[in-house]
Amino acid sequence: MKKLLFVFCLLSCIHGLQAQTPVNPRIAPQGTVYEIDDVYLPDTTLTYKVAIDLKSSNNPPDKVNRGLNSVARLLNLYAVSGVPAAQIKIAVAVHYTATPIVLTHAGYRRKYGIDNPNLALIDSLHKAGVEFFVCGQSLVARDYARQYVNPQVRIALSMLTVITEYAARGYTVLTFD
Repeated sequence: MKKLLFVFCLLSCIHGLQAQTPVNPRIAPQGTVYEIDDVYLPDTTLTYKVAIDLKSSNNPPDKVNRGLNSVARLLNLYAVSGVPAAQIKIAVAVHYTATPIVLTHAGYRRKYGIDNPNLALIDSLHKAGVEFFVCGQSLVARDYARQYVNPQVRIALSMLTVITEYAARGYTVLTFD
């Protein structure tokens, strides 16, 4: 009887996991999330303001930056929660070893010899209303020419000034490594 109960529970869990379909309601194909029934969801009447400190290039240069993918996930999570797109305000401050993700293909090729795999996602996020900034201090310290910065990304004096300004505006600060 215990074995039968165990097998039933195991099959129920497997069926439940298989029932979860990956979705990308706002940003595709990146930022994949799952709709999950009977869980706490964000309040759909609030406006969510998030400033993201994106600081690390934690994966190979031929892959989309994981922190950038997490920005897409955040938008997709709010979408599956029913929060309207107009109620999501996101500013991303890129710096430190993540700096190259904002380079044009030409700038990225100079550094890595390949096209920038992050540009399509930055374009999709920008079209969804995400503001992008790159730390001017990181550009100078790492010797990246301004001409190679994606035109959808604003060069700021520093990541520190962007994050503290947005925090003063009431944005929640998250750090994505």
